[in-house]
Amino acid sequence: MSAAPINDLSRLCVHTITTRPWKIEEAARRFSEAGVGGITVWRDTLAGRSICETGAMLRESGLQVVSLCRGGFFPHSEKSGRQAAIDDNKRAVDEAAELGAPHVVLVCGAVPGQPLTESRKQIRDGISAVIPHAQAAGVKLAIEPLHPMYADSRSAVNTLGQANDMAEELNSPWVGIAVDVYHLWWDPALEAEIYRCGRNGHLLAFHICDWKIPTTDLLNDRGLMGEGCIDVRQIRSWVEKAGFRGFNEVEIFSNHYWSGDQGQFLEKITQAYLEHS
Repeated sequence: MSAAPINDLSRLCVHTITTRPWKIEEAARRFSEAGVGGITVWRDTLAGRSICETGAMLRESGLQVVSLCRGGFFPHSEKSGRQAAIDDNKRAVDEAAELGAPHVVLVCGAVPGQPLTESRKQIRDGISAVIPHAQAAGVKLAIEPLHPMYADSRSAVNTLGQANDMAEELNSPWVGIAVDVYHLWWDPALEAEIYRCGRNGHLLAFHICDWKIPTTDLLNDRGLMGEGCIDVRQIRSWVEKAGFRGFNEVEIFSNHYWSGDQGQFLEKITQAYLEHS
């Protein structure tokens, strides 16, 4: 059975990357005016700003800071590259703490031509190296499994089962998982793995959008909920049955929508959220 229809925007979060043409100040104002409850901040929007003051501005706008995107990209063919990634992830943790974000979303990375098993080992080792820093800062690390089409260079963690295995192996209260329907909707084991994730207390975030048919760009042609083939409401019912009570985060990469009027796009987001999520 699918989840009940959503009738308000209190648990709607919009990522700054979704309305990428807007600076974070305008995004905060527009999201708040539209009744959106939360915001996930991408690190590029913080460049040249006081992170602490930006976090205060977001909260004063009535928005809850849901997460910071993104950390990760741990694998590298050279040890120096792996250490640089660890250092950058520690900076991301510090930025999240300054911003007031409870966790950092990790796009874990991969090295073209390197065995995926080795990249996964480097991801585990990298996250493990960051955990003490995350604990000290009070910021969690959310592993986000990505669709297999990104296994070449963006992530060697491609199923929720793999993410669950990794989180269980790391066995830390500071490590969890971000479930994104765009990356996971196709997986026949998805429902069972969502329940496993929930049982272990690892379900930190839930990202929504849609898979358009046809998809013209595998990175930047995501759709609004209801524009494609993902049963977002069904998957939401699973994460809620698994105990998730957090925000439904709209994360849409779209050359089409970025090129248009962002105010109209935000109106479409809220409408699609209410009708199809």
